[in-house]
Amino acid sequence: MARLAVAAGFDVVLSNSRGPETLAGLAGELGSRARAATPAEAAAADLVVVSVPFHAHRQLQVEALAGKVVLDTNNYYPERDGHFAELDEDRLTSAELEQRHLGTAKVVKVFNNIFFRHLASLPRPAGAVDRTALTIAGDDAQAKRAVTEFLDAIGYDAVDVGPLAESWRVQPGQPAYGPPYGSFSDPTGTPASADTVRAAVADAKR
Repeated sequence: MARLAVAAGFDVVLSNSRGPETLAGLAGELGSRARAATPAEAAAADLVVVSVPFHAHRQLQVEALAGKVVLDTNNYYPERDGHFAELDEDRLTSAELEQRHLGTAKVVKVFNNIFFRHLASLPRPAGAVDRTALTIAGDDAQAKRAVTEFLDAIGYDAVDVGPLAESWRVQPGQPAYGPPYGSFSDPTGTPASADTVRAAVADAKR
């Protein structure tokens, strides 16, 4: 994602739980538009991407992310994250739990249902016949517009699946989680149009 953003002309701030020095090599590889920093510094960006194991979402800095557009790429895997009753009983989605923790931040679920190698290989210019669409979900219309514009800039269309409560449709185990973009064994993936992605979303079942 950082590579795509830099290629599209965005400035990127990278952070992790281990410290900026552990990202210096990657930042250098990405070039002058990228730098490594602390989580608090990364949270000052216009768009903040959160990619952590779901159980770690409770460690996100609420005050630093207040009012920010937060791109939630996370997925809930009980075997890794432990069990959350609200999720196991389908009372909430993982994105809703993250939104609950972050308070005034504007969470948009995106990038969670595509293999990272496919994400890197499938961008296409606007208007391309083989342009791929990614799903988004969120409760704030303005935040979703900002994310849609970002996706467009890095080479993707957007399919809005609705509020965060509907993001279960693109969670692990659902038809839109992975298959529209090809097999994990194929590093290049398969372009998936907006219609293809919408059909997969529509086939979701609980």
